[in-house]
Amino acid sequence: MPYVNIKIAGSLSHEQKAKIAEEVTDTLERVAQKSKAYTYVTFDEVPRENWAVGGSLLGKKE
Repeated sequence: MPYVNIKIAGSLSHEQKAKIAEEVTDTLERVAQKSKAYTYVTFDEVPRENWAVGGSLLGKKE
């Protein structure tokens, strides 16, 4: 049973999440022969001010 957790800075629309979930699920079925019925995809939307890259926060600078 595949479980995929996607963390992203900021937020996605319902349509974006649906498309990503569909494509990730299709890829696991095609490449790893995993059943779509048992593939779980979750999204963690992290506020940009709580995410840093290269030592710098992505949120708005004060």
